[in-house]
Formats: sequence, C-alpha cells, structure tokens
Amino acid sequence: MDITEVRIKLMEDSEDRLRAFCSITFDHAFVVRDLKIIEGTNGPFVAMPSRKMTARCGRCGSKNHMRSNYCNQCGKRLRGAQDLQDIEGASNKLYADIAHPINQACRDQIQHAVIGEYHLELERAKQPGYVSRYDEEYVEYIPHASEIPTPPAIDPSSPRSSGVPIKRPHMLDRQPQADSVNESGSPETPFGDGIF
Repeated sequence: MDITEVRIKLMEDSEDRLRAFCSITFDHAFVVRDLKIIEGTNGPFVAMPSRKMTARCGRCGSKNHMRSNYCNQCGKRLRGAQDLQDIEGASNKLYADIAHPINQACRDQIQHAVIGEYHLELERAKQPGYVSRYDEEYVEYIPHASEIPTPPAIDPSSPRSSGVPIKRPHMLDRQPQADSVNESGSPETPFGDGIF
C-alpha cells in the first residue's frame, strides 16, 4: 500500500506543541484525516487521529468524557470510578486512536511521508498567495489505462464462458410438496397453509 498524497494544514500561533494537522491518502482510494504533527524533544512526530474516551453515568447511563466532574445529562456530581461505569475497559486512558498502523514499518512509512511533506509545506507557506489544500474536496482518482490491471484469461471450457446463464436453486423456485393430510383432508405443505 502506497501513500499517494499528503495534505498539511499549518497551525499559526499555536500555544502548545501542535504544529499542523494532516491527511494522508492511500493508493488514491482511502483517506485518513486529522493526523497531528506535534513538536517533540527530538523534532516533529506524527500522532494518529484519536477521540476522547467516554464512560457512562451510574445514575442515568448517559456517556460522559473520562474525568468529567458532572454528568452532561442528569447533572449528578461524578466523584470517580464508582460513579462512572467504564464501557470500554480502559479507565486509565483518556484518548483512543481511531486509526493507527499495527507494525513499525507502516509507522515509519507514514512518519517519513508526513514529516517530509510538512517541511515542504513550511517552505510553500513563505510564498506570497499561499493557500493550504487541506480543506479542498477530494475528487475521484481515475487511473491511467496502464495502471488498470488486466482481467484474468477465461477458460473456454468453463460454464461461465459459454454465455449460458447458470441456474441456481432458489427457495421461490421450489414447488410445495404434500407431506401429510390435515383434518380437513387437504394436503399440508412445508410452507404452511398458503395464507400470508
């Protein structure tokens, strides 16, 4: 799987270590948005998109962010774990990744592509009339004819290549068969009495 596009949205005058948001496209077909570029002690790094963890109120059952002081629905003061029933089994975590790589090679590939494009975007931002492409709509990518794989050859002896449709058994094609006779003398069928 290749990263075919990276879009960066620089954060101006950010008070924390957040430097930019970015989106990455895989194989011109799948987009992951809201990755973060954060300034670390050894330079910028990529953080995966995440969401705040939630837990349910012990009184009304509505969802609240972890470590909330009050329930958003009923207003009950939430004192701690006894008032929040953790539905995801991770009460010590405040955030959970929405999408993330599952091996180091993929993580390194994303890190290299995003940080490289981030440095290029910093240079572009110095040019007059600079506009970020981050919020632009994604359009369908139409591959060049050389990129479209050729379909496998069809075996002429295959029933699919003869042009004759293959008949498949279907429930509606079956005729009901009499299994026994009911009290009125009419045959009973496996489909019931025919009244719908």
